[in-house]
Amino acid sequence: MTTNTTHLICFSLLLVMGLSAFSCESSSEEIIEDTQTEDSNIEDDVVDDTVPDDNEGSTYLLPEIDLSNWKVTLPIGAPDEVKPPEILDYATNEALLPYMYNDSTDGSLVFYTFPGSSTPNSTYSRTELREQMEPGSNNINWTFAQGGRMTGTLSVPFISEDENGKKYRTIIMQIHGRLTNEQRDLIGEDDNNAPPVLKIYWNDGKVRVHTKKLKNLDVSNEELLHTSAWEDDVPYSFPEPVGTEKFSLEVIASEGRIEVILNNNESFVKEDIHMEKWGVFENYFKAGNYLISKDEGTSAVVKYYALQVEH
Repeated sequence: MTTNTTHLICFSLLLVMGLSAFSCESSSEEIIEDTQTEDSNIEDDVVDDTVPDDNEGSTYLLPEIDLSNWKVTLPIGAPDEVKPPEILDYATNEALLPYMYNDSTDGSLVFYTFPGSSTPNSTYSRTELREQMEPGSNNINWTFAQGGRMTGTLSVPFISEDENGKKYRTIIMQIHGRLTNEQRDLIGEDDNNAPPVLKIYWNDGKVRVHTKKLKNLDVSNEELLHTSAWEDDVPYSFPEPVGTEKFSLEVIASEGRIEVILNNNESFVKEDIHMEKWGVFENYFKAGNYLISKDEGTSAVVKYYALQVEH
């Protein structure tokens, strides 16, 4: 039996027996080094409809998520991706099943990941959805002037701890920038990558928001297209802890403005000259499990019960 298989069996037992009642020894998945770069009553967001199980006379729940406009990146392969329409059959896709699957006991779509393959502009692995406004293509995206809204109900029931007992972090939502082909050619880049203007972390049981700002506000319109022109702004942590319980997030992007709302109760707003300048980029939403760890044997589980995007 391979190490990955052992780890997945252990994790399955965690789900069935309860995370607090069972523990697994750390697995030894090989790390592939990559030097490339809503409402407080959250239960209302979960699908109420159940599907009868004719064999057992019981019912099971399904997540409220339409994957028609999403592709998923996996922590394996180059890394591997599954796009529409293939992603619509995720429940029977053998390549996806270890990393993205339904938990019919609570109506969630589970995203499991561990340190493995990474994308060209990152050193970390993920099992993460990427918005595709045109299914199967990355070429059609949106600007802040056009606006966008992403809402989700989710939880982080399990994430590994380091040797000091501190839990690792994972990114659960993003707004990622993208260069148009013309912008890419103008600055001599070989891909369309731009920085993520918004990263939302599950961090030690709280939701932490990271945004970008320009290092120098006097840069030209051409110069600000470079990733190196941007840096992290001071992060914001919502005071309300979420722990491993279910919570809701809403992300609203509009011209010169980002708003993040936790449980329809607390709000973080960034509206300044930096966000106005960001309007030059195209963008797309991301959601899932982007584990900030390269340590052997670590892993994380993120569950999405509902996910919706509007433009």
